[in-house]
Amino acid sequence: MAKTVADMTPDELRRLVSTVIEEKLAELLSDPDVGLELREDVRRRLLSQRQAVADGERGEPLSEVVRRILPA
Repeated sequence: MAKTVADMTPDELRRLVSTVIEEKLAELLSDPDVGLELREDVRRRLLSQRQAVADGERGEPLSEVVRRILPA
């Protein structure tokens, strides 16, 4: 038979709340892409970008991206 919150001791309620919070955090922080296959073209692009960074190349400065995207 299930207890109501009113019937729980403070320690039981604390454990229940703790369990619910842990479950929700695990759900929110889990990787939604687990088990999905990475397309080969995306894989190649990521490897290329990683190599470019390792070689010292850098992307476009944020200020330039903002200037290009946002209206003057």
